[in-house]
Amino acid sequence: MLRPFVVLIFTLSAAYSQTSTRTQEIEQERDKKAALLKPELVTKEEGFLRNFKDKKYLERFAAGFNGLRAKVGNMVVGSGFAFGPEYYREDLMKGELTFRSSAQVSTRGYLKLDAQATLPRLANSRINLDLTATYRNYGAIDYYGPGPDSSEEGRSNYRLEDTTLETVLTFKPTRHVRLGPSLAYLKTNVGPGTRDPQFISSDKIYNVPGMQQQSDFIRTGVYGQFDYRDNPLGPKNGGNYVINYSWFNDQRLNQYNFRRLDIDLQQFIGFFNRTRVIALRAKGTFTDTDRNEAVPFYLQPVLGGANTLRGYRNFRFSDRNMVLYNAEYRWEIFAGLDGAIFADAGKVSSRRGLATNFKDLEASVGFGLRFNARNATFMRIDTAFSHEGFQVWFQFNDIFNQRKFGTTVGQPIY
Repeated sequence: MLRPFVVLIFTLSAAYSQTSTRTQEIEQERDKKAALLKPELVTKEEGFLRNFKDKKYLERFAAGFNGLRAKVGNMVVGSGFAFGPEYYREDLMKGELTFRSSAQVSTRGYLKLDAQATLPRLANSRINLDLTATYRNYGAIDYYGPGPDSSEEGRSNYRLEDTTLETVLTFKPTRHVRLGPSLAYLKTNVGPGTRDPQFISSDKIYNVPGMQQQSDFIRTGVYGQFDYRDNPLGPKNGGNYVINYSWFNDQRLNQYNFRRLDIDLQQFIGFFNRTRVIALRAKGTFTDTDRNEAVPFYLQPVLGGANTLRGYRNFRFSDRNMVLYNAEYRWEIFAGLDGAIFADAGKVSSRRGLATNFKDLEASVGFGLRFNARNATFMRIDTAFSHEGFQVWFQFNDIFNQRKFGTTVGQPIY
């Protein structure tokens, strides 16, 4: 009777002995591997960026002292590196008033002065009022002539000086919806470019609306926005859809009255815990005039440069109507740095119908890096290729998040 129990006991003992032996072997193997482990090797570049992020150098630099801080970046594509002082306070009147003013000078001698006062908490924060004053003097804006068939050999430049006084009233009926009217006064002056004779001054070879005579404008507009991005400053998921309609009323010459429709549709698709993002954009600008009226060339939409078709030079194409498509695939390399590959396509035309089809699109492709802080892109480097060559862009912005919607729009002024 005892024999089966004895056999069972010996069997269990043997199994336990084998298990214990295997467990000891595993532990010994782990100890050997642990002894051979070395610290993770970090490149100098990655180490610098990690320290830059962990020690919050960027945040301290951006915060400044008592509202006064340095402002660096790009005024407009082609201006070169810009820098200057900025005063920013969002705690005035116990948070009821935000005020910002700045002065910037670029390496090419461009000048920009601006000031903005915002009342963000009207009607229990459902109404926002912005008052803005801006002066800009850009000495050498590139111009290649009108239309999609303009040539690289037609490159010229002109001086653009403008003053804008603007107010925008924003209503927030729901969390994701913003809409409201805007009113602006715009005074412009166009003169000979400062890069002549390196590049001929535009007024010497082009006779387009607004080249010889400029006017002042009263601009009225309305806009609507549906924004459900998870983070508007650095979206990983969601969408942002904006429509803006403006009336430009010529105050001096009565030759340049026109209407302008801007549509900007953006979609962000995040996956792999949002460490990968597909960013898509479709954008269009369409103008309309009455008979015998014209749209000044400096208020026409443009393509080309760091913020549109990245494989072409700044302001390479311009006309009365424009469409643009951008697509990016972004992936997280490590905290604070993303890689990106992208494709751009678009075109300009004198007629709206020609702009809305997919024929004869100009295109570019490329790759880049996105440097992030507080989950937002503060700097990017893009290398792009097109049939006209390649371009390398160093920009202090996100191509999908460049301006406040509801304000006056237009290129290259706005």
